[in-house]
Amino acid sequence: MAVVEYQKEGKIAIITINRPEAMNALGAEVRKGLNESFIKFRDDPDAWVAILTGAGDRAFSAGADIKEFRPGPVAGMIGEVVRPDQIWKPFIAAINGYALGGGLELAMECDMRLAAEHARLGQPEINIGFMPGAGGTQRLPRFVPRAMAAQILLMGEPIDAQEAYRIGLVNKVVPLAQLIPTAKQWAETICRKGPVGVRATKEAMIKGYNLALEEGLRLERELANRVRMSEDFMEGARAFAEKRPPQYKGK
Repeated sequence: MAVVEYQKEGKIAIITINRPEAMNALGAEVRKGLNESFIKFRDDPDAWVAILTGAGDRAFSAGADIKEFRPGPVAGMIGEVVRPDQIWKPFIAAINGYALGGGLELAMECDMRLAAEHARLGQPEINIGFMPGAGGTQRLPRFVPRAMAAQILLMGEPIDAQEAYRIGLVNKVVPLAQLIPTAKQWAETICRKGPVGVRATKEAMIKGYNLALEEGLRLERELANRVRMSEDFMEGARAFAEKRPPQYKGK
């Protein structure tokens, strides 16, 4: 059985880390499988939104596979390497348990995060004399108040789902049984929007985050002009005038 499963339900791709016996740890094969799944999703014109989750009910991912740890730099994967925040299609992380270390860093690469009530999130690398090395020190202070980021990063203690919600690290907390259904509901809501506009909005949001306001507004105008020329926009405007549901094609 694959360590990363890729399934499609209509226009929704469901990517599942499938190592429940190892708390869905991010070993080399998992990282390779995730990368292949991300590329597959990116390049499929009929896949519009992705849900990323872990198998079982214990962990989204407990982070790097400690058994594979070696001193020195980490060897990179051969070929193209992509992340969810480099793909302009939306990603929803469905956090079904522990999201620790690289697992939390992976969840933070997604656009929205849903957490099961029993989920716990943290960056425990400091506890073994290491540090977050896959984006934790950079994304976490951008997503939550800096003092809270410092607490999570420097103390190495996980926070529960409700605290993650309180500080804005997750969008919503739901019972485990409702986690994937809620993620699918959110994905279906996004799929009813014009995908050209959705992708341009994500691109503007991510690229513009660290730009000066005027530069960000310029980027937004450029992208809006591109969307205005799309078939999706014309169909959306026509459907609104005709009081009917739009039939978007992603063009």
